[in-house]
Parts: sequence; structure tokens; C-alpha cells
Amino acid sequence: MSQGATIKDVAQKAKVSEATVSLVLNNKANIRAETRQRVLKAVQQLNYHPRHAARGLASRKSGNIGFILTDDHFSLAEPFYTKIFLGTEFESRKFKYYILLTTVPRSFRVETDLPRFLRERNVDGVLLAGHVPNALSEHILKLKLPHVFVDFSPRHKQGNVVMMDNLLGAKLAVRHLLDLGHRRIAFIGGDITHPSIATRLEGYKQALLEAQLAAADDLIETVESNTATDDGTRAAEKLLARGAQFTALFAANDAMAIGAMQCLKQHGQRIPVDVSIVGFDDVEVGTHTQPPLTTIRVDKEELGAVALRRLMEMIETKKELPGKVFTPVELVVRQSTAPPASVANGKLGSDNS
Repeated sequence: MSQGATIKDVAQKAKVSEATVSLVLNNKANIRAETRQRVLKAVQQLNYHPRHAARGLASRKSGNIGFILTDDHFSLAEPFYTKIFLGTEFESRKFKYYILLTTVPRSFRVETDLPRFLRERNVDGVLLAGHVPNALSEHILKLKLPHVFVDFSPRHKQGNVVMMDNLLGAKLAVRHLLDLGHRRIAFIGGDITHPSIATRLEGYKQALLEAQLAAADDLIETVESNTATDDGTRAAEKLLARGAQFTALFAANDAMAIGAMQCLKQHGQRIPVDVSIVGFDDVEVGTHTQPPLTTIRVDKEELGAVALRRLMEMIETKKELPGKVFTPVELVVRQSTAPPASVANGKLGSDNS
């Protein structure tokens, strides 16, 4: 299978003129059945896709924006990226642009998984949401296509990045627990190579240091491959299995917090009497947990809108906009956090080690 085949390649393989290929693809009459079949077979074998963007050659604009994320970023418990997508879609209407949404697998390969709108160059720019595969981001760099990373900061370049203030959000979460009197505060996260997870862990550590507490290794669990509810359950199980003693837990996102909450309840822990829990992202399902989840609110639709506006500026000015733009976060206190029993009983632990 050829990648990036042209109409000339199809014509050569089918042993016809380029004009004949064009007539077949446009379903014109007066083409012999045998010739039509030969051309269509060549099109299939070469994986040829007509460049629909040619319709906009006069303006050099397709009027489309690509939105790409990995397929595992869609889930019922973590509709985070769905909200971001809606933010970009609503904002794109102001510019009279359409958003073309697609997902790619974690095992992405350019040869087999490249989105069709990239093969055809039928977009004027791309939004890359979440932890996209390196092979994809590197390919887009080669295409010299305007792009913005959303909720992800690539390590290999000074990217065009829009993300929430992960460091401040983590600090707000841990400071809230410290203010309640907690000193043994655990942290659970998923893939630590994801910059957002790594930054939230750093914020957790910094908040403890500001309170003159050390981050204890036995209270940190970051070996899960993802940040879904099941990953939160497994991370909490590992903390309990090694006998970690904690009165509060900060999870890298709400889905993991909910999974940890379920696990702790199954082990007889009362939330928040025995363990307080704080999440991150403020997904809607967190308002329906028992008890409702304290979390860090991220305006997900605004995150998408800011990314779209930044991308449109790049498209219209034809200039790179390297650097990071941070959107604000805020602490939302619900019923999953409370003072630890030691404070309620007039006792307060001295450290986190």
C-alpha cells in the first residue's frame, strides 16, 4: 500500500491518462466498464484519496480544523476531552470553520493510522488533545501544519501549548488538605510521562515542602498506565497492600479519585471520616458520588476555546506561537474532605514521613 499516492500514480498503474482517472473519479459517462474497473482497482491498491482541499485553492484554505486524540481518552467516567472538544466546536463557529474529529490508537503508526484529513491535507490546522503518540506529533511537524497541543506539553520541542495550571491546581488541593489538619497525604497518578500528571505530582510535593513536610515515597503511587477509574482502584489497592498509612489522598484526576473512593469503601474506610479525597478536573460524575467529590475545577470548554483561538491566530498570521498559555483553576470543596480524626480528637501528626 502506497502512502500519499497521486493521481499520476493511479494513472500509471491503471495504464490510462490522468484525465481518464479524473473522469472516473467524478463518475463521468463515456468510460468503458473495463477501464473504470481498472482505475478503481488502482485507486484502492494505492490507497489514493483525492485532495478535496483543492476546492479551496483560490484561498488556500479548506475551512476545516482537525481535532485528534487517542481513542482511550473517551470514557463515561472521564468525559474531560469531550468538553474540550465542545469548546473548540462552539468557538470555531465564530470563524466559520468546521471541526473534524478523529481518534488514533496508542500504537499509532503513520503508515496505517494517519487520519484521512491529514493524508488529504484537508485541514488548515490541527488541535492535538491529551497525550498523543510521538510519531503523530512528529509527522505533523514535518507537514509544517499549524497546530496546538491541548492539555499536553511535548518534551521534544517548544510547542504551541494550551493547558490548565496543573501546578497551582495540585497545590490548591494539597493546601486544602493541610489546612484541614492532614499530614499523611497520599498521591495517586497514572502515566508519569504525561506532563500534566508529572506537574500535578510536583505540585503535591511543593505544597508539602511549603508546609515543611517531606513527600514520603510509600505514599506515592504512579505506576498505572492510564488515569481511568480502574487505575484509581488499583493504585489505592497497592497503597493499602504495602501498609501505607494516610488520612487523605490526592488523585491526579477525578476518575482515579472515584476509583480510589470505591476501593477504600470496600476496605471499610469511611469517606471522609477515615480518609479525605480530592480529585482534579471537576467532571460531572464527581457531583454524584457518595459523598460528592472535592476537586479542582477546570473550565474545559474554555480550554478548548482558547486553543481554537490560538490556532486561528496562527492560521491567519502564518506565524508560529511557541510557548504555553495557562487557563485558571479553582478549588471546589464538597463532602469528600474533612479534618482527620486526630484533629477532631485534639491530636495532630507532625510530618508526612
